[in-house]
Amino acid sequence: MHRIIDMNTWKRKPQFDFFKEYDDPFFNICSNVSFKKCHDYAKEKNRSIFLATLFSSLKAANSIEEFRCRIVDDQAVIYDVIHAGSTILNEDETFSFCYFDYFPEFDDFLTNAQQILERNRKQRGLDPQDHRTDLVYYSLIPWISFTGINHARRFNSGESIPKIVFGKFSISNDDLMLPVSIEAHHSFVDGLHVAKYLDLFQKYLSHPEEWLT
Repeated sequence: MHRIIDMNTWKRKPQFDFFKEYDDPFFNICSNVSFKKCHDYAKEKNRSIFLATLFSSLKAANSIEEFRCRIVDDQAVIYDVIHAGSTILNEDETFSFCYFDYFPEFDDFLTNAQQILERNRKQRGLDPQDHRTDLVYYSLIPWISFTGINHARRFNSGESIPKIVFGKFSISNDDLMLPVSIEAHHSFVDGLHVAKYLDLFQKYLSHPEEWLT
């Protein structure tokens, strides 16, 4: 569910009006997060490391109002809950899009996500679902420890969905550092909000025992 934002009271109206006219209103920030505790704890509990990482990221994104804002029918709206649309590598080295509903509890998220992945293995297809705006787009590039990302885009399409990419982790001082790229629409999100997302993401990765059972 979403509601239309009241432009008469919205504090970001000047920023929204300014950036929505840009040919490319997105900006991108790449950073690294400490990943070892979540990685090791998920392995210990025999849980999917990818799904644990995806859940903690989506949990952080849902906690930040600006990450739940979108443009729908040329109006600014805010969603109650946002979900994940992610690329998934197939055995033949093509990829599919899978859609994972957000649940506040990891076990519920995991059960649903495993069903989605099993369905994709049996019936592959891109299934772009362009009609949905209640998503964060995710990609995983586990072969590259990147320092920058540039996404394919339809210019002047009215798209406003954030994109988050995880890369290949590296070893640093007995820790695992995971590269993360965050691309967001500047009408809704500033660097401050990306920093808040990264802080929350790091918090969940650093304390998996609080949510990963």
